[in-house]
Amino acid sequence: MENNQPIISVDHVSMRFNLSKEKHESLKEYFLALAKGRLQFDEFYALKDVSLQVMPGDFYGLIGLNGSGKSTLLKIISGVYKSSAGSCRVNGTIAPLIELGAGFDMDLTARENIYLNGTVLGFTPKYIDSKFDEIVEFSELREFLDVPLKNYSSGMVARIAFAIATITKPDILIADEILSVGDFLFQKKCEARMQHLMSGGTTVLLVSHSIEQIERMCNKVAWIEKGRVKMDGPAAEVCAAYKQTTK
Repeated sequence: MENNQPIISVDHVSMRFNLSKEKHESLKEYFLALAKGRLQFDEFYALKDVSLQVMPGDFYGLIGLNGSGKSTLLKIISGVYKSSAGSCRVNGTIAPLIELGAGFDMDLTARENIYLNGTVLGFTPKYIDSKFDEIVEFSELREFLDVPLKNYSSGMVARIAFAIATITKPDILIADEILSVGDFLFQKKCEARMQHLMSGGTTVLLVSHSIEQIERMCNKVAWIEKGRVKMDGPAAEVCAAYKQTTK
């Protein structure tokens, strides 16, 4: 892929969800209503006519209030959701860190989950063997390797997830608030690894409620508001405009 071509191209994407108007106390009630044609839905657009381009090597931030559509957009880019309208083209491999605990079995130990999650991300057991010590060293959780993940804090789960996803140099790293649950020192360690990945050619797409972090790390930013792109461009300009509305 040439560097003058977008690595991510989102073209007039909309995402519609059907929300049930009625509350059903059980799955049986829901399916009975469905069978009788009594289900009624409201349409809800999480995203509406969103377009943006991410270039190779960008550290691209997404900002906006909760419920603005940022996570939905990341899931469309990652292939978790198929958009209701428009198109999304991705040219490269993705390491997604979208939902904390996704790809893990909380009843298994951290040791077992390293292999499980690594396999979900497309790594072979042999490759995970070769990188196992590196994953554990980065996560700083060696003494807890044989503890079930259900006994981990959210910050500890984030450590394992980040260490596995970034053990290779993906074309695109997608991180949705993954750093917000870790302690300060580990956040700095993750930021350093993301900068290292970028120096090797990885494009990073980051969602964070920390405008300071976005300003510090990103070169470009898109501000999403009520499912639409309100503004996108250089990080300093977009963050300055965003902060004016949140004073």
